[in-house]
Amino acid sequence: MIRIKRITIAEINEVAPLFDGYRVFYKMESDLVAAAEFLKNRIAKEESIIFAAYENNKAVGFTQLYYTFSSVSLQKSLILNDLYVDANYRKQSIGEQLLLKAQEFCKKNTYKRLALETAIDNPAQKLYEKLGWEKDFHAFHYFWQVK
Repeated sequence: MIRIKRITIAEINEVAPLFDGYRVFYKMESDLVAAAEFLKNRIAKEESIIFAAYENNKAVGFTQLYYTFSSVSLQKSLILNDLYVDANYRKQSIGEQLLLKAQEFCKKNTYKRLALETAIDNPAQKLYEKLGWEKDFHAFHYFWQVK
C-alpha cells in the first residue's frame, strides 16, 4: 500500500536518491550529495514543499512544489516543479496519488492555483487532464538564461 507524506529535513536522505534519479532523467550528472543538500536547503529555508510516496517504508516517488504569487489576484499559488516515480514502481498510480496530494494541499491551504509545465510529447498529459488540469492555450512561456 502506498503512503504519501510531506517530508521534513530528517527524511531528506530517503528522497535524495529519487531526486538524483530525476535529475539524471533530465540529462544532468548524478550527484547525490548535491541533490540532498539542495533539498535540505529548500526545506530549511521554507522555499518548497516535498511530498514523497512510500511503499513498505521505502520512498518510491516524490513531487516538489514551489511557492509563487499572483500580483493581479493578490493570492499565493504553487508550482508543481518536480514529479518523479522510480522506474520500478511506475504504472501503479503513484504519480496520480502524488498529484492528488498536491491538489489537496493547494485546496486545504487556500492557494489560488497549482501550475505545472511539461514537455509537449509527455504522455502524462492525459493523466493531468483526467485530474482536472487545463492546458494553457492563451499564453506563451519565455525564458531568459544567463550564459
